[in-house]
Amino acid sequence: MFNQNINKNYLGSDPMGKTALITGASGGIGYELAKVCARQGVHLVLVARTAGKLETVKKELEGPVRVHTIACDLSVPGAARSVYDEVKNKNIAVDYLINNAGFGDYGFFDKCDWNKQEQMINLNITALAHLTRLFLPDLICMGGGRIMNLASTASFQPGPTMSVYFASKAFVLSFSEAIGSEVKDKGVTVTAFCPGATKSNFQAVSSGRDRKYFEDNHFPEAREVAEYGFRAMMKGKSVAIHGLKNRIIAYSIRFAPRSLVLKFTYRIQAKKYLKS
Repeated sequence: MFNQNINKNYLGSDPMGKTALITGASGGIGYELAKVCARQGVHLVLVARTAGKLETVKKELEGPVRVHTIACDLSVPGAARSVYDEVKNKNIAVDYLINNAGFGDYGFFDKCDWNKQEQMINLNITALAHLTRLFLPDLICMGGGRIMNLASTASFQPGPTMSVYFASKAFVLSFSEAIGSEVKDKGVTVTAFCPGATKSNFQAVSSGRDRKYFEDNHFPEAREVAEYGFRAMMKGKSVAIHGLKNRIIAYSIRFAPRSLVLKFTYRIQAKKYLKS
């Protein structure tokens, strides 16, 4: 059973007794977000592809909070609607929507696996936007709620060797800011959460590196990143960038010529992914 230790230091409304729906909740930042929510007394609806992994997380967290799991591949067309319908059929009122699910891939676009790129677009963009569209009216009708969309520090510039991933995260950032502006007077906040490189399976898979590479380069743990993101969501921040270095880079990019940003990003990407 999960050891509940309610922390009242988070700003914003008291989360206890609320319900959060978290996609990509079986590992990495999504899993850590589920643990943070549970510590705050937030009931959970956890969505991921693998039923077995979800059940393991459910057994760990359930007790102090209720945990409902939905095994679903959100990259499949219509999957977001299936998730929403199941939540409604179970009469679950979602207070916090956390669109965390996503993946990346690296390599030159002319050599990429198109099926994988299309799945990435479906998951990182389409499913996220569709879930937001489905749950947002409910949040407005309830008089308030919070949405967190997982963007990235990749949102702020084009990304050679990860072109579709960077572009998908730019969509998440722009979309989240726009929706947040539309609902700012309706009691709903929308946070674009922008972590940088993090020690997680996501980074190892998307970069082609093993986890040891990320441990050796002193990137933050998923737990630390998730805690920061939850605090930002509860404060209703529009854009939350984890890490001082990441914030400096993201803000500096806004004032640099895009041609220079592109050259800089390509150099970084080549150093990280292309050198043998």
